[in-house]
Amino acid sequence: MLDSKWVREHAAEVRDAAVRKRLDATVVDSFLEKDQLHRELLLQVENLRAALKDSSKVLGKLSPEQREKNLSAQRASKTKLKDLEQQEQLLRSEVQALAMLLPMPPAADVPDGKDDSQNVEVARVGEIPQFDFQVLSHDDLGEKLGIIDIKRGVKLAGSRNYLLLGDAARLERAALQFALDHMLQRGFEMVSVPTLVKRECMEGTGYFPGGEEQAYLAERDDLALVGTAEVPLTSIHSGETLDFECLPLRRVALSPCYRREAGTYGKDTKGLYRVHQFWKVEQVVLGPACKDWSLEEHKIMLKHSSDLMEALELPYRVVNVCTGDLGQGQVQKFDIETWMPSRNAYGETHSASRFHDFQTRRLNLRYRPKDGGKPQFCHSLNNTVIASPRVLIALLENHQQADGSVRIPQVLWPYMGGQQVIGG
Repeated sequence: MLDSKWVREHAAEVRDAAVRKRLDATVVDSFLEKDQLHRELLLQVENLRAALKDSSKVLGKLSPEQREKNLSAQRASKTKLKDLEQQEQLLRSEVQALAMLLPMPPAADVPDGKDDSQNVEVARVGEIPQFDFQVLSHDDLGEKLGIIDIKRGVKLAGSRNYLLLGDAARLERAALQFALDHMLQRGFEMVSVPTLVKRECMEGTGYFPGGEEQAYLAERDDLALVGTAEVPLTSIHSGETLDFECLPLRRVALSPCYRREAGTYGKDTKGLYRVHQFWKVEQVVLGPACKDWSLEEHKIMLKHSSDLMEALELPYRVVNVCTGDLGQGQVQKFDIETWMPSRNAYGETHSASRFHDFQTRRLNLRYRPKDGGKPQFCHSLNNTVIASPRVLIALLENHQQADGSVRIPQVLWPYMGGQQVIGG
């Protein structure tokens, strides 16, 4: 959410942001119109309240005839005030609903583009493996090794579901635990979070309104399953004002995640690339309202993940996400895309985003500045540390060997009980 006063003063910038992000720019004008009407109506309400208060003060000084006349006028004014208050509340709700749709303007160095095909590569790390044997896809390799069973996963839960068996399940758990330890060594606090959350958390982090079709909803209880631990991690201190000394808060969580993948019918139906349930280690940082600090923290968070990929001996690239592929609240996003031989392409495995105060304004999450001034909204950032099963695609396919086995990266040996190879 954006500051209403700022939107009024920078309407052209907000319209431009909507156009560049491929969002509905008419929302900006609708917001400005309703906001103006609301402020005018609110002024009427406040003036009428003040007039009624002044009128009540002089009642005792009036003659009986004047008092009755005054009371009659007060009754009429109170009726009018009640009507205006109802109109004001309704209009306030309309303004609030429109404000929830306003886009955060992208950073100056975000490239323009219509979709992910126009994201701009900014770094490429690691050598793409060259194989002198017939390369298998992760699902074929997993089936051959008896460690991935997609057919029975579909039998249990429908399309885009799967089973990991034996060493695949162990490899997944090893990679997730390594990712957690990687972040704990870098000073992050581990948190165990709920993954079924209230609507306010989804709205506060910017997933609702607009993302309901991608979420699994428990309508009976007005709860939603999260698609990322970013939602509960960022929402922990909603409605609170933190002390400056608490910042920055750097937290990490491992959680199951759920996405309906609405609108992807017929896309990535084979294998484990696009599934409904997965595991993710997510990092979230809350800090002061300083754009320079946010930018530096964004780079640091990205490095946490890129260092992890290098430790797993996986080739990857980093892309600066273009405006058309940027979310409503994101100021800037960098994706890490990891090489996947079966796709003969890089596939997205991480997203690192900074939001400035977009999320925290919606969550009403503030801090007291060091100088003791007026409380300000925190800045928020998040990034994937690792997500599975996508990381399994890269691990299995890039590290497969001619004899049909899979080499386990050395950093994961301790997490696999010393095991260095799967199969063979």
